[in-house]
Amino acid sequence: MKRSANQQSGHSDAQLQRLKPPSREDFSGRAEARPSERHRNAGADFRKNSRPDVQVELPHKERFSGGMKSTLKGSKATLALGIMSGTSADGIDVALVRFEGNNGDKGKLENFGAFPFPPAVRKEILRLGEGRAVTTGEISQLNFLLGEIFADAALSACKQFRVSPSQIAVIGSHGQTVFHQGVPSQFCGRAIASTLQIGDPSVIAVRTGITTVGDFRPADMAAGGQGAPLVPFVDYMLYRDSRIGRVALNIGGIANVTVIPAGAKIQDVFAFDTGPGNMVIDALVRHFTRGREAFDRDAEMANRGKLLPGLLAQLLRDTYFTTAPPKTTGREQYGEKYVQRLLKHRGARDAKTEDLVRTATILTALSIVDSFHRFISPRAKIAELIVSGGGARNPLLMAQIEARLERVQIRDPNEFGVSGDAKEAFAFAVLAQQTLHKRPANVPGATGAKKAVILGKVCYAGR
Repeated sequence: MKRSANQQSGHSDAQLQRLKPPSREDFSGRAEARPSERHRNAGADFRKNSRPDVQVELPHKERFSGGMKSTLKGSKATLALGIMSGTSADGIDVALVRFEGNNGDKGKLENFGAFPFPPAVRKEILRLGEGRAVTTGEISQLNFLLGEIFADAALSACKQFRVSPSQIAVIGSHGQTVFHQGVPSQFCGRAIASTLQIGDPSVIAVRTGITTVGDFRPADMAAGGQGAPLVPFVDYMLYRDSRIGRVALNIGGIANVTVIPAGAKIQDVFAFDTGPGNMVIDALVRHFTRGREAFDRDAEMANRGKLLPGLLAQLLRDTYFTTAPPKTTGREQYGEKYVQRLLKHRGARDAKTEDLVRTATILTALSIVDSFHRFISPRAKIAELIVSGGGARNPLLMAQIEARLERVQIRDPNEFGVSGDAKEAFAFAVLAQQTLHKRPANVPGATGAKKAVILGKVCYAGR
């Protein structure tokens, strides 16, 4: 379904000249664009449809070679678990993936589950991720604690999926990002980029008895990349088409896109973070509810509010939005410190909570749309947008994106065999499989790396 945004009202700021501005309905706080039924149901519990009969093939034949056999006893298939915890730190996603084929290059999602963090642990993750004062001892303790919690989640998933841990050949764990600086800055006289994901994979391996691959980002950064995004390898595997150009949009804490032109080879794929996804919205909700609510369910708060056009114009002047990709961002840029600055803006000081939440929601929508017009459309003809992540459940956010991308069809990731909820965990099972087979899995067009590299560090369980 395609809709048009009614009467538009522009900004005079030169930085916004290519941005589709908010409609007058936005400024009155009542956008005419309505979410389709598909958007109301986007991201529904994957367990209702946990076994899609779709098999995808890893694109190793285009540029990858080598391999090592890793098979289940008495079977040519290999089972793997992928573990993912994103910047929102709202829980742990675990995907069960079956790989088949002579090179283990055909993957199928078998099952998926989500496991919440204990509230005290989530609080510590956010405290560390926001850059608040912590000791090296606290970082070390949280690193090992998360290793234990990820291992618990893997074992709980095996029980839920009715699979013995002895049947799992490998776990791929992204870890919990607590710091990421993809662009080098001066440190002790040298230009240094760095990243830190915690949740020690050695702990996971020993506790579960399963070989575990973790710490995926540093190899790409060592090759001159920004270390993220890494999921584009799997986006390409899932969504490539000989005739249709597609964009995979994930709206998590940070929003990111993977661009897959029609008939693309993997070297044609590019990707980047567009800016804040749910992070600013969620932070405002937590702030004004004093932690009683974690997010704006069904955009209930935003739908009661009115857009603050002056504040929105100020927020859209952020130079990140006009910086050309490859680029990544995170909680360091759009976390609590950003929200505290936002609240001190002249247009925010006396504003209603609902108005601020609505304005943050429109900020996410417009920054995504601006990235589409500024960086994607000039390089590729795109017909379809596949939306995943928690933001896909926000009907106001989805309506705004759909209204401003009039010629692009919105697609549900479930149509391609892997739900939006499961995709990132699925991806890290795939990346771990690539590592075990000694095959590169970064996408230089996404990260800016100088070459393709094998990702991650392999931790063995021992005898």
